[in-house]
Amino acid sequence: MIWQTSRFSIDLRQPRVMGIVNVTPDSFSDGGHHASTMEALRHCEQLLKDGAHILDIGGESTRPGSPAVPLEEELARVLPLAREAVSLGVPISVDTYKAEVMRAVLDVGVDIINDIWALRQPGAAAAVAAHPGCGVCLMHMHRDPQTMQASPMMGDVLPSVLSFLERCALDLQALGVEKARIVVDPGIGFGKTVEQNFSLLAHQPVLRAVGYPLLAGWSRKSSLGAVTGLDVHDRMVPSVAAAVLAAERGASILRVHDVRETVAALAVWNAMRQAGGEG
Repeated sequence: MIWQTSRFSIDLRQPRVMGIVNVTPDSFSDGGHHASTMEALRHCEQLLKDGAHILDIGGESTRPGSPAVPLEEELARVLPLAREAVSLGVPISVDTYKAEVMRAVLDVGVDIINDIWALRQPGAAAAVAAHPGCGVCLMHMHRDPQTMQASPMMGDVLPSVLSFLERCALDLQALGVEKARIVVDPGIGFGKTVEQNFSLLAHQPVLRAVGYPLLAGWSRKSSLGAVTGLDVHDRMVPSVAAAVLAAERGASILRVHDVRETVAALAVWNAMRQAGGEG
């Protein structure tokens, strides 16, 4: 299976690790750590040394309760880094829901748009559809970042998430975007309870059966803290465990902070699979 993006055809026969690069002052686990363009670029380079296959740049925190960032401020955070990062030789993703940001970063050569709103904000779907080849990740989110955890979903979320992602992907294809450009994300932590998040992980093969590659974003999420009692800065081990479990259940892209540790854990998992004839 291939994920077709602006410059790269990403081979998804093995899980790919997407390294998180936040250029925000307030992200839930690493806000302010890479706020300047040069600091963020050094972080990008380190993630590549650690084994990242894709880099995901974000200029607006989506933690529960986080305020929206004005357009000009997000552009000032993201665009200078995007211009530099496209020269690093790997697919570059930008995590944004604003059509203006999408067009700006695609114009400088970014490969992927990763949208928590699944292109439901004004102009977003048109911005992606107008591009000849960018990849896109469509995520499920209940409500919005300001209210999603104040009033999370109820009951069995699998049917709702499944139908939402399938509908959004089909709507995008109706605009002329090829299926090979689309990846879906169930949105772990985005308006779901702890139990619902783990149910999505347990039933991930059902989501995968829809026919689109799946991105899993468990890194340092509060659900991991809920079951381990660990603070956000101490969740590397459960984050890696969740990433491997997601890979085992068919996730094609693992969006993580702890790239080196995740890559090492996947090497062990792959060695076991190869020894068992599954490689």
